[in-house]
Amino acid sequence: MMENTMLSAAERLKALREQKTALESQLKDVNEEIEKADYQLACAMAESETPNFTHAGTMFCLTTKTRASAKSGRKEDLFTALRDAGFGDLVYETVNANSLSAFVKEQMAENEDTLPAWLDGLVNVYEKTTVGVRKAAR
Repeated sequence: MMENTMLSAAERLKALREQKTALESQLKDVNEEIEKADYQLACAMAESETPNFTHAGTMFCLTTKTRASAKSGRKEDLFTALRDAGFGDLVYETVNANSLSAFVKEQMAENEDTLPAWLDGLVNVYEKTTVGVRKAAR
């Protein structure tokens, strides 16, 4: 009797893991489609100089976020530079991507919108314009 229960549980676990794999693959595909649609809408809104609009009860608004990450193969150099410049509190085993982005944005703002020389070559800095989506106020 216990063997039958064990085999049933094994079959259920196998089926659920297969379902999970299929769903993860589907999610990856949907995320790629979201990325494409977001880019297309952001371009259309930028070209038409439309910072936001409401459609079918949803507000769409352009947002720009500054993002920063360590350059490939330079993470330890970045950590050393952050510590040497007195910003070692940003460094753990890794630098939190959001904290690094906010920090780099702040440093650039204090340096005439230019990356400070001590960070040059250590971080990639780029701006990504996306569309924020939320329910419109009634």
